[in-house]
Amino acid sequence: MAKATDSGQNIAIHLEDLTLIVPASEQYLQVAIPVPMRQSFTYLLPATLAGNPIQIGERVIVPFGPRQLIGIVLSVSDTLTNSDIDAAKLKAIIGRVSDNYRLNDKLLTLLKQAASYYHHPIGDVIQQSLPVLLRKIEQPNLAPELVYHCQQELPPEALTKLEKKAPKQAQLYQLLSQHPKLSWPELRTLAYSKAQLNALIDKDIVAQAPRELKPYQYCADDINCDNKHTLSAEQAVIVAGLKQRLNQFSCHLVEGVTGSGKTEVYLQTIEAVLANDKQVLILVPEIGLTPQTLSRFEQRFSVPIYLHHSALNDTERLTTWLAAHNDQAAIVLGTRSAVFSPLNKLGLIIIDEEHDGSFKQQDSFRYHARDIAILRAKQLNIPIVLGSATPSLESLQNGLSGKYIHHQLLSRAGVSQQAKLALLNVAEQQMDNGLSGSLIAAMKQTLAKNEQVLVFLNRRGYAPALSCNECHWRADCLRCNKPYTLHFGAQQLICHHCGDQQYLPRQCPSCGSIRLSGLGLGTEQLELKLAELFPEHSVVRIDRDSTKRKGELAKRLQAINDKEHHILLGTQMLAKGHHFPNVTLVAILEVDSALFSFDFRAPEHMAQLLIQVAGRSGRASKPGQVLIQSQYPEHPLLQDLVNNGYQHFARYALTERQQAQLPPHSFQALIRADANYPSYPEKFLTDVANQFRQQTAIQAVDCWLAGPMPAAMEKKAGKYRYHLLVQAKSRKLRHRAITELLAIAPSSESHNKVRWSVDIDPLELTW
Repeated sequence: MAKATDSGQNIAIHLEDLTLIVPASEQYLQVAIPVPMRQSFTYLLPATLAGNPIQIGERVIVPFGPRQLIGIVLSVSDTLTNSDIDAAKLKAIIGRVSDNYRLNDKLLTLLKQAASYYHHPIGDVIQQSLPVLLRKIEQPNLAPELVYHCQQELPPEALTKLEKKAPKQAQLYQLLSQHPKLSWPELRTLAYSKAQLNALIDKDIVAQAPRELKPYQYCADDINCDNKHTLSAEQAVIVAGLKQRLNQFSCHLVEGVTGSGKTEVYLQTIEAVLANDKQVLILVPEIGLTPQTLSRFEQRFSVPIYLHHSALNDTERLTTWLAAHNDQAAIVLGTRSAVFSPLNKLGLIIIDEEHDGSFKQQDSFRYHARDIAILRAKQLNIPIVLGSATPSLESLQNGLSGKYIHHQLLSRAGVSQQAKLALLNVAEQQMDNGLSGSLIAAMKQTLAKNEQVLVFLNRRGYAPALSCNECHWRADCLRCNKPYTLHFGAQQLICHHCGDQQYLPRQCPSCGSIRLSGLGLGTEQLELKLAELFPEHSVVRIDRDSTKRKGELAKRLQAINDKEHHILLGTQMLAKGHHFPNVTLVAILEVDSALFSFDFRAPEHMAQLLIQVAGRSGRASKPGQVLIQSQYPEHPLLQDLVNNGYQHFARYALTERQQAQLPPHSFQALIRADANYPSYPEKFLTDVANQFRQQTAIQAVDCWLAGPMPAAMEKKAGKYRYHLLVQAKSRKLRHRAITELLAIAPSSESHNKVRWSVDIDPLELTW
């Protein structure tokens, strides 16, 4: 219930923990608000709220039109610095959020730099760095996080009985025996279910308790050396170089072939960082890599490890944010947005699979987590490690030029050897649902030796199109002018571009025929064919459709490592960073589309994907083999990869890029525009480009525009899309050009008829 009090000049209404003010101003605040405007906003600080000095980075509640929003204080001043602002029209902030969850100065500076570099509204940048629950006016009611431990030691006979009746419960018991104080998000990521955990609690084997909230302090017992590997000479040199530079900024590119032991390099470097009572941030590209990575870290370190990825709910993500903010987290392991974790004692950043496009945000605030991480490491004067078997050409160029410290791991760790790559010409083969005769024979030989086979097809669904055999009608999404993908199991047609769904028709809507069939091959169809060809062997499919449920991906990956499945079928979710020691044959299907793409990055991305998939083979003592099916086995790109490897391909590609003046030897930005009618985005971008060419003082040889032109997919979700490409010889010139273009854009007559955005360092021109 509200209570009104008279305090002289101001009237305050106390409503729970918020204070609503009818103000008389004493100070001016610059506040960042989550609106699509590239500016901060000036508000008054009422005298009644100025009892405690307001802090930079503090969250405040502000009026904005008819709404009330959470804003972040960027600066405080006793005078109005902008003479264009009428002080009489300024509004006062409504209240201060008194929870002490403010952004520290260094993180706020990083966010400002990111907003400037990517030309994105500062309010939206800051908002996206916060957990969802801290973006709301309603204060979160957080219960203490629970952690689990074994409260009794099972005698051998009881453990044996449990292993026979409930093997997963026995595994969970053994995990908690070795690693007490694991949280539910960690256990779920490691492929355990709530039912298994509750069963052990009901048997009084496992107990739960609130996590002890105190800043992390290093203890020698935190390191488990039982599974610590002896470093090779190459690994030892890298670790030594990193340990020598722990107190200074240095960017290390670790270019190591798949299976060369990059993770062990990370682990032994982290030991030294933790021993200095510093925190570590580790970024991985996909949630699918989190279970395996978390398992490796749990085995080595008995320290508070917190997860940050999209599979967590809002409360769990806030828990991770607060643990980082309060110095309780020793290690934060997460995907792209974890780069903004408020770690106050950060001592090392690791980017695993740094080449992966998942580190680039493709909508709204289009940042690249790798580049933000490098900027953050430089700001904090700490080292950063970029690891990959197939480094991006941008990182490789920086390594070769000496800007980064370039390390190489040229051989696999232990006794494993690089798998041999071979091309299969499908034009000379008898094909059966996308599988050549030679490939089927090789699979039979591998399965007969009780080894696993990985089949890679980067296309989910049953078939990429549905067609009528009589009149050749095709089921197209009218919102995108692209074929629906047939999902036979769900009896649906789904557009993979806009998400629109239709029931599978029983007859052709054009001619009435019932002779409808799928065109092309998808993982769902291939799964059925593999089960038919190899009925005595288990097939597991891993793609976005088969792993929708929480924890399903971790369960399937664990089942693969437990050898419950013999044939592994999947998309790129199965290709990145996983360790499958029993896989000795990798089959790669349908890779030819990237060979003839207009996108200059397509060959690089295809080469990285091929090598990453091939790297899943022969990772233990058994030799591996990789078979690549292609209609064009004589293509120079494929020949170069098979015969010379990624290192040779990448260095040759850099030479080509230099000759063509393409990134990383130039710097690009993409201005995207879309609208309900095709003439609007084209006219808007034409107006902007023409005015820029007339007004700019930048020399055309130093910075030039291409377009406007239709996007590769001109219509998507009912919107017509065009873009304008900006390319410059330096980042400084590109920044200046984009600044001028942003100033010009509002003057176009079509400005309010389109939705437009800026993408700095675009990875995909095929948006």
